[in-house]
Amino acid sequence: MLEVSQVTRRFGTNVAVDNVTIGIPEGQMVGVIGASGAGKSTLLRMINRLIDTTEGKIVFSGTNVSALRGQKLRNWQRDCAMIFQQFNLVPRLDVLTNVMLGRLNHRSSVASLLNIFSDQERAMAIAALERLGIERAAMQRAGTLSGGQQQRVAIARALMQQPKVILADEPIASLDPRNAQIVMQSLRDINRNDGITVVTNLHTLDTARTFCERIIGMQAGKVVFDGGPDDLTEAAARSIYGADGLEDAFSEAVTSTSLAPARPARAKETKEPALVGA
Repeated sequence: MLEVSQVTRRFGTNVAVDNVTIGIPEGQMVGVIGASGAGKSTLLRMINRLIDTTEGKIVFSGTNVSALRGQKLRNWQRDCAMIFQQFNLVPRLDVLTNVMLGRLNHRSSVASLLNIFSDQERAMAIAALERLGIERAAMQRAGTLSGGQQQRVAIARALMQQPKVILADEPIASLDPRNAQIVMQSLRDINRNDGITVVTNLHTLDTARTFCERIIGMQAGKVVFDGGPDDLTEAAARSIYGADGLEDAFSEAVTSTSLAPARPARAKETKEPALVGA
């Protein structure tokens, strides 16, 4: 269980995340939606400990993540893989090496400095690339790939960490609809086949309804919706995006799931929706 308890993050006088409390069971795929500035990215960065909480705590399987330091913090960031909108690959290195960099927190500092990878690690990296359908690009420089291919390389690198949780911060925001679909299907397959908890920030609610079994809506740093895809009605969307933001939230021109097939029935139960303050 990943537990976020009364977490607040302030930047000066600005409150980016405001007293958020959520619990995410192991193996769940969660979409966090909301307009720009709602606090989605800040929430994920606190979970991964890229930034600290101002108040509250984050607990994973009984460990207070928000208090970790040193090697224990590095171990958590290994177990909690982060995927970014801008991929964060090393463009001049080949794809295979970029994927193997996901093993750095599993290795000695000397081996890391010398960039020495074992045959087993190379085999793991190739298997991860095969899983994402981009093994043929293994020896290409990462900077020569398309955005969709680079994001799949980033997912393969995350798999090399053998994580317990994957956090994806707007992973499809810069992709065309077809590549966005492939990336979201890849994350859903990892969630279902490996049982890895996936929490992903998404801009449009069609994407969340298609791929996620649970949706959390944020507005002005607060959680204002928590429920299943079928519960994400126009009234619920209004509480997340406001009346002025509904057109963009529902627009097929900006959604990344316009090419996606209908969402299959969910195998897992989701809790009853909650409209905070409704």
